[in-house]
Amino acid sequence: MEKKILQVSHLKKNYHTLKEEIEALKDINFSVDKGEFISIVGPSGCGKSTILSILNGLYEKSSGTIQMDSNTHIAYMLQDDCLLPFRTILDNCLIGLEITGKLTAENRQYVINLLKSYGLSQFINQYPSSLSGGMRQRCALIRTLAVKPDILLLDEATSALDYQTSLAISEDIHRIIKKEGKTAIMVTHDIAQAISMSDSIIVLSKRPAIIKNKYTLSFDSHLTPMERRKTKEFSDYYDMIWRDLDVHI
Repeated sequence: MEKKILQVSHLKKNYHTLKEEIEALKDINFSVDKGEFISIVGPSGCGKSTILSILNGLYEKSSGTIQMDSNTHIAYMLQDDCLLPFRTILDNCLIGLEITGKLTAENRQYVINLLKSYGLSQFINQYPSSLSGGMRQRCALIRTLAVKPDILLLDEATSALDYQTSLAISEDIHRIIKKEGKTAIMVTHDIAQAISMSDSIIVLSKRPAIIKNKYTLSFDSHLTPMERRKTKEFSDYYDMIWRDLDVHI
């Protein structure tokens, strides 16, 4: 890791309704190194996605500080691929550049090269209906990368897919992000996915959320997510995080 790209200190978020104030995030503190892939797990409704929304500027924080360079660019990949059915795959991937006024010939070629590099070259002029669920998510990731973000925020990026496809696209996402040298923060309810893909994992408590634990994973850096799942370390981390979440069946 090169340096800290993001520092979150004493982050707090309260929601207000007509009847009450709901404390969602109590005291969240963490940092992210440049090039790090970090996952956030926690009980349902604990505020995982709220953290991403605050980082991306969709929600305002109630208090605390978020420190990063003023020129740091953040991009958000949602659960749904949100591909527009009337635009080609290439045009879908260019939409962020169009919106931000950065659709230059150079950037267009950059996106075409991404599509070619990651197995979508034959679909460039096709429409989303011609893609499988996994290909659609790969396309959504390339659309996110097209704007050349410094930090990618991934919100349950494979939750809409079946289990087998989710495993395959997790491999793709991990490979692409690492090859492109991007920093990523992923929210997921899937402990196994978090362990298989991440450099570090933050475990949140139930609402109002605090950080219950943080793990720096010590896998061989050359292992793929699927290869990680076959190691003893994977099972050990799973057991520890499961206990942290205090999950009862």
